[in-house]
Amino acid sequence: MASSPVITRPKDRSHVLPISIYPDPKVQAKRDYIKYVSMIVLVVQNSTLVLMMGYSRKTDGPMYSATSCVFLMEIVKLICCLFFALIEKGNLEDFFRTVYVSIVASPTETLKMMIPATIYAFQNNLLFVALSNLEPSVYQVTYQLKILTTALFSVLMLGKQLQVKQWFALVLLMVGVTFVQMELQVKNVETYSERDPTTGLLAVVLACFSSGFAGVYFERVVKKAEANIWMRNIQLGIFGAIFSFIAMIYQDGASISENGLLYGYNFLVWLVVFMQAAGGLVVALVVKYADNILKGFA
Repeated sequence: MASSPVITRPKDRSHVLPISIYPDPKVQAKRDYIKYVSMIVLVVQNSTLVLMMGYSRKTDGPMYSATSCVFLMEIVKLICCLFFALIEKGNLEDFFRTVYVSIVASPTETLKMMIPATIYAFQNNLLFVALSNLEPSVYQVTYQLKILTTALFSVLMLGKQLQVKQWFALVLLMVGVTFVQMELQVKNVETYSERDPTTGLLAVVLACFSSGFAGVYFERVVKKAEANIWMRNIQLGIFGAIFSFIAMIYQDGASISENGLLYGYNFLVWLVVFMQAAGGLVVALVVKYADNILKGFA
């Protein structure tokens, strides 16, 4: 004899609160605030830093080592990240536990930062080469090619889709840079007799590609994992300091051993070091709360 089907009543779920697919408005407002403030700060920092870096390479006094400047910048940035991580945790015990778990106990995650750290150290040295051979205004315009390289790497590595008008705007930017360089070649004989614009241009182009790749790679790692932004920057700073130290010894080891690490340093050079370090921290916030293409327009 067939059994009668059991009829079950649906469970009453009226007491269950619906899960919203939309972010908390307060959280989103905070993220937008951080994004736009960091973008504004980055615009001011970029504009000011380029002028100061260019001027610091033209002084009549003894010339400082660019590689030592990059190394000290990485050290300052690393110290700042450690300080902000400590403030965020509130006490030394939680701070050291987080550092151990995020860095020492997670070697795979830590080693991921070795690639962008190496490229950033290379890029920072390229920027000094560029500013030693180009006017700051020409450098600033030419360096905007990083927007195009960043967009290309974002499409290739992150799978982002750009509209036709966005690609058109990027191509227009590239055309504008080309005209600037054509004018530069005309003025080369009169204005740049003591410089090498070709070397400066090559350094900027290499810096644009390295900036695009390293920035997109860093964005992918930061947004994919749940690691704290300061811990990521500490990982980046450790490798950045190591590789910039190696570059400093290789490039200027003899000069530094003879004249000292801080030979040629003055107030302006130290200002460049601290502003460059601060810029690295602001860039991390922009990448975390926005993206690299938006960062490029800063």
